Amino acid sequence: LGAGTAATLAAVAAGPVAGRAGSAAPGRTGSGLVVPFATRRAATRTPKPEPVTINGRTYDAYIPAAEKSTQFYYYSCEFDAAWVILKTFGIETTFEEQLAITGLDQDPEPYAEETSDGVIVYGGEVAEYFCGDYTSNYLAKLRSPSMRKVFDAYDLPNRPVDDRAGIEDALLRGELVWLKPTVDFKPWTLATWVTPSGEEYPTVLTNDHAVVAIGFNEDVVVVRDALGPTNTNWDRQQEYEVPWEVFLPSWRAQEDDALAVGPAPAEDDEE
Repeated sequence: LGAGTAATLAAVAAGPVAGRAGSAAPGRTGSGLVVPFATRRAATRTPKPEPVTINGRTYDAYIPAAEKSTQFYYYSCEFDAAWVILKTFGIETTFEEQLAITGLDQDPEPYAEETSDGVIVYGGEVAEYFCGDYTSNYLAKLRSPSMRKVFDAYDLPNRPVDDRAGIEDALLRGELVWLKPTVDFKPWTLATWVTPSGEEYPTVLTNDHAVVAIGFNEDVVVVRDALGPTNTNWDRQQEYEVPWEVFLPSWRAQEDDALAVGPAPAEDDEE
């Protein structure tokens, strides 16, 4: 093993990872390589409404999303972010209800190895189910195609978004964006998730996370984060700004994995 990755894996084996599994609240941490990328723009954009000012800050769009004071479990961040969206749109749900919809795959229980091709995580069908023990395995996670099943079950319109323009347009339409960055948008160690069927997905080793984008302006994205303070960041807030130049690479590390989710259509709109 490389010295850095070996130390990381050894520390994880010894106990919960501080960050996604911090001592005071659930979380994830990690370090690694930032991947450069080019920002993409959509050809057709949603017209901008009037700017909104919140606590002295002006945004092109801002949705007052529900707050969640902590995560359900150490490694349940995807479900916590979904809870924020569901609650914002008037839907009460529990972790158990969401998990029953996504399904749970622990064959195999995810584990990581360093190979000549880099760090490989061997786990279940992560695009179809939640994979791993959400109480103890820092690698436990799902990807957005699995989470779509939850939003579909509650009749919330949703679609993948994969660039800055998609996030901006969603927020301008009053949609929230469920997405997979890193904890606190910090650097990461790249890894590849390999499923039993042979599918491969980019991931990060120890600081995978899920949050909700709730607003933006030219300079920043506003994020709702249910993680709360942990021993990796005692000052972590429920809501904070992330500069676009920090936000986008962190999101890109997991292949721009995100869903724009809107409220259920009114009955008159369905006729």
